[in-house]
Amino acid sequence: MPAAVMIPQQDGSFSVPLRRAELVPVPREEQGETMDAMVPVLAEELEVQKRVIETGTVRLTKAVYEREVRVDEPLFRAEVEVTRVPLQRVVDGPVPVREEHGTTIISLVEEVLVVEKRWMLREEIHIRTHRLETHQPQQITLRSEEVQVERVPHADTHT
Repeated sequence: MPAAVMIPQQDGSFSVPLRRAELVPVPREEQGETMDAMVPVLAEELEVQKRVIETGTVRLTKAVYEREVRVDEPLFRAEVEVTRVPLQRVVDGPVPVREEHGTTIISLVEEVLVVEKRWMLREEIHIRTHRLETHQPQQITLRSEEVQVERVPHADTHT
């Protein structure tokens, strides 16, 4: 039955506008009776295939550029000054390391024998740190890259 004859319905079925006289009778032997007519039912199926077609190519060109740059960043160097300060003062025991006005002070003590034993502060070592800033300009080379994209048209072989 041609698809143009079938009329789609809202429920998904199809209506065929034929008269009963136009239908062909078909015998049905399994139940021992004969049907008046047979209505053929058709279904269409779709098969989809894909193929790759080259439509063109792309050419990439990379260029590297160099430029000289002057770099002048500060460099720091620490110098340490050590001063020995003799004291010869009696103390009650060891004196912990301390810091006063940016100077680290390490106290050296010794036991001395007297009529009684006492702590004698013999000497302090004062450590002061000086921070110096220097500049050492240098020429360095920096590189950068650029890429250009160029479309190359495909030669059509179908014409």
